[in-house]
Amino acid sequence: MNTRLSRSLADLSSRWRSRFSRSKELSEHLRLGARGEKLACAFLRQGGYKILYRNFRARRGGEVDIICRDGETLVFVEVKTRTGEDFGRPVEAVNAAKRKLISRGALAWLQLLDNPDILVRFDVVEIVMTEDGQPRFELIRDAFPLSAPYIY
Repeated sequence: MNTRLSRSLADLSSRWRSRFSRSKELSEHLRLGARGEKLACAFLRQGGYKILYRNFRARRGGEVDIICRDGETLVFVEVKTRTGEDFGRPVEAVNAAKRKLISRGALAWLQLLDNPDILVRFDVVEIVMTEDGQPRFELIRDAFPLSAPYIY
């Protein structure tokens, strides 16, 4: 292959990649959230959890930040990261609408597994980034039940 053609293909590939890539510059709060989810995975692994999947998005709506196992229990984890507690604790942002979205994601995941007979739980990991750069973690086990009107 001649060099001009290969440079042309590389240039075209680069333009398409930059046009359709999801790695465009993220806003500050999205970068903070992504960092928090990565930190939460490490925190959960240290606590004995086995991470199965991150950022699950269901076709018909519903989302779960982290899906993992804690022993024999399947755990759906919501991660909330904040730079401080000026506006309340991070867990307070997991309102009824957010719980419903997480519940729909969890049910979609369970359907993918053909609805196994397994214990499930919803946890929240709070992360507060302190001024010295060290995150402070709080794991809230069984933070909320499956949202109404859903049943499993």
